[in-house]
Amino acid sequence: MLGVQLAQLHDGDRPGVAEALDLVAGFDDALVHGFARLGEERAAALTALAGAVAASPLGPAVSEAADKVAAGSIGEEHLTALAGARTALLGAVHDALLDRLDTALGRTRAAWEESASTAAPADNLLSGSRSWLHELGITGWRGVDHDLVSSSGQTLEALLAEPRLRRLAVLLDGLAAELRASCPIATMARLPVRRWADLWTRAVLLSQPGARPAASVEPVTGRLLVLGADVHEHGTAVQVQVHGVLEPAGGAPTRLVRASVAAAKVDTIVGPAVWRLLAGHPVLLTALAERRSLDLADMPLSSSGDLAWQDDKATVGAPADPFATARLQLANANAPAVPPLERHPIRISEPVLLEDYETDGDRWTLDGHSIRVDLDRLPASGPLTPELVAASSACIGLVRWDAGGWRVQPLAVQATVKRKPVEAHTGDWAQGPTDPKVVKAEAKAGDAVAVLRERAGRLLRE
Repeated sequence: MLGVQLAQLHDGDRPGVAEALDLVAGFDDALVHGFARLGEERAAALTALAGAVAASPLGPAVSEAADKVAAGSIGEEHLTALAGARTALLGAVHDALLDRLDTALGRTRAAWEESASTAAPADNLLSGSRSWLHELGITGWRGVDHDLVSSSGQTLEALLAEPRLRRLAVLLDGLAAELRASCPIATMARLPVRRWADLWTRAVLLSQPGARPAASVEPVTGRLLVLGADVHEHGTAVQVQVHGVLEPAGGAPTRLVRASVAAAKVDTIVGPAVWRLLAGHPVLLTALAERRSLDLADMPLSSSGDLAWQDDKATVGAPADPFATARLQLANANAPAVPPLERHPIRISEPVLLEDYETDGDRWTLDGHSIRVDLDRLPASGPLTPELVAASSACIGLVRWDAGGWRVQPLAVQATVKRKPVEAHTGDWAQGPTDPKVVKAEAKAGDAVAVLRERAGRLLRE
């Protein structure tokens, strides 16, 4: 990313973005207090939301929903319409921001093509999910108590047992866990208003029959050049999302793709130990740790750019320098389309290369233009540290839009430490830490994963 690209990225605000986010904030405030207790100001916020989508196909349904909710007649279909309007506004903001980023980078992106919706699985489970979400919407976050959270238990258990509803199940399970941990919410000084509204809205839409259009999937064969790994971790799960450039066999244009692997965990497994939970993907972990390419054979790839990772359809290839890949391939690789329900500003995550910048704390400057560095996203499972990032002069990272501005999340850096060149990547410890101090600390603390597996085995034997 050059200075001129940063200049284009920051060149004024997109018309309508601030206004759309204000309308979303009005909806979110109504959800804090509950749709059963709106008052004039919050009822007006819903009317304004309806006005924003009046010219769209959603217009009539959202207008009716705003009127009905304001009058105290709150049906599931009304909350669904309002959730759809909020999602549509955030989708428009996403599209405006992503278009600006693509323009600044000169990146070509595929258009989304509509396809048939998937069959509605287990409609009774979807109905149970909608019922709980409806109760949350009526009550509002301030009114949530342990009884309301606990009432989701039976539905969640059934959802988690249905593989086709795993995405909705994990989403609802996470929302319920956050609400349970926050009770009594009425006494909380500050609420994660936007986050909970995002989770609630997405769950409402995912619980509709046929809500997710089936992404087209094709088997691909070729070479995958890894750019970097983004590690997502919380108390009960870890996911590693690998970003790379795919060189399809036969000479087709290169494509930006992602490959994700995940595992359940407990909150005592942290730091480098999380990689052991992903030991079932040795080919992918070897490529990350040794910085090698991957040869794919008939690996499923969706139109959203996501590889359905299967280790048996990949082999470790030759050494491949991610920085060389970024310098030579990143500018010309085609970006994938974004599915409708994924269009949210917070989900923008585009790989870029930055070089020859000046560092000042959490801000990098290039040719007089600056961008903030998201140091909070540096994972404890790899060698990247704030000090190493501050000493860097080149970075492969993900450009994100968060808290009203653009940020870059480092995935790999080149730096000079004690007059010696150093290179570090988030996936360097995929087969175990290489820093002697970390190795020693892990040996002293013991292998938490092995201990927990041994205890679980003992319980099963008993």
